[in-house]
Amino acid sequence: MPPAPRAPGRSAEEARAAIEAFLKDCRQPALLEPGEELLPISADNFVLDQRGPRLTLQAWDRTRNLTRRVTDVHATSPGRLELTVERFAKRQGQLFLLDLVRRAGADLGRRSTRLVFRERFRLFLRRQFPEWNLAELSTEPNLEFSLSPAFPRALLRSGQHAWAAIACPPDADPAGVLSFGLIWLDYLRHRERRLVVEGLAIYVPTGRERACALRLLCLDPTTARFELFAYTEEDFVARVDPRDHGNLDTRLDPCRRPEPNQPDPWQSLTALPGVERILKHDGRASLRVRGIEFAEVADGQLHFGLSERHPARPHHRVEIETLARELDRFRSPAADRDHPLFRQYPEAWLESQARAHLETLDASLLPDPVYGQVPAFAGGDRGVLDLLAVDRTGRLAVIELKASSDLHLPLQAVDYWIRVKWHLDRGEFSTRGYFPDIALRPDPPRLLLVSPALDFHPTTETVLSYFSPAVEVERIGVAVEWRKGLHVMFRLSGAQSPQ
Repeated sequence: MPPAPRAPGRSAEEARAAIEAFLKDCRQPALLEPGEELLPISADNFVLDQRGPRLTLQAWDRTRNLTRRVTDVHATSPGRLELTVERFAKRQGQLFLLDLVRRAGADLGRRSTRLVFRERFRLFLRRQFPEWNLAELSTEPNLEFSLSPAFPRALLRSGQHAWAAIACPPDADPAGVLSFGLIWLDYLRHRERRLVVEGLAIYVPTGRERACALRLLCLDPTTARFELFAYTEEDFVARVDPRDHGNLDTRLDPCRRPEPNQPDPWQSLTALPGVERILKHDGRASLRVRGIEFAEVADGQLHFGLSERHPARPHHRVEIETLARELDRFRSPAADRDHPLFRQYPEAWLESQARAHLETLDASLLPDPVYGQVPAFAGGDRGVLDLLAVDRTGRLAVIELKASSDLHLPLQAVDYWIRVKWHLDRGEFSTRGYFPDIALRPDPPRLLLVSPALDFHPTTETVLSYFSPAVEVERIGVAVEWRKGLHVMFRLSGAQSPQ
């Protein structure tokens, strides 16, 4: 028999050597075939088989077994190796070996994963909207209108009527999808002037729909129709009723106040420049310099330190005072802006200013008591800081502080507002010791969004335009030099635009 023809491009030996060299340098190797899910590989599920001029690649997992003949290897780049392969029936195609730790590999891996989920989303829409025409389906970014590639979005048409749709992939944030969904809905309504875009359909993974459901309850049903769907790993899709998700990941611990007239050997620390003493709801006292806590007093015992806390003894006093003075030096409005202590925790610095000048933000608010981070979330860091205050009529005010532009600020603030209202409706603030001697009104809390005036995200007004009137929102823009002093540049109600 005549010998098999040599594959074009590199020889089998050269191709194998290139692949093995690439994989040797990989820390997190994976295989990608366009249109298929990413396949992580290791020595246990990946084989190169060379027989004469033929080089065959095989990889597998629990659900797939991929076999391809390698016909060429293209120039490598860090994190990515492109292969030309031959499938069954001698059809040629592309295959990529990626190192997911490197940027080039990670970017291509993310893009492929998004394209795979986009096709799953197409299937969802065909099932839920069988009579509608899928006019647009995209995962491409649109930075001008803040449309993220992380969430595939669609436009469905039927005559002159339309629906916007958006989906949250399994590895994305199901709470964040609603912000982008409202932006997409509003974008389509402005772009498609001849269509009536009736509403927004949102798809989230089953078991992770609560955050989106609770936020939907705070939107105005007269502005648009909202439909929430949950999908499983097997692509079964079911409609979700947001009203079925009333249990919250929230708690309200009892408020403890320090015993009066107790000796405090560390009281002199509060006289140091820049030091603030903030009482916490659990009876502890926090010692801070412009938002950075350097010590905490509990039951007369002080623990100090920035990264690690140590119990303080009398001989530590000089060390603690030096720490406080260093914080005051480097966390000063006149300090070097590139210093890490200046740049750290800007929201905490803004909170410090808000506490010190609460009546500047809103003259109706009582300067004391003011509580931070109550009620508490069961989850992790939310990226914003919360204050809970009360006005002179007894109405609660939720204050959300953000020192930089954040597209998600309005709906993140609603998360906290929902929880405050939940505890207020049950009378728990008074019974658990908060706002002593103040008769709290049963009205829903006010919601104040505080940020530097130029740092409210351009989409803030769009998102707020869909809020329910029951959520009374006010945006307070402060001057850019807020570290030097708090000066209010504007106050805007709801989705109101600056004049």
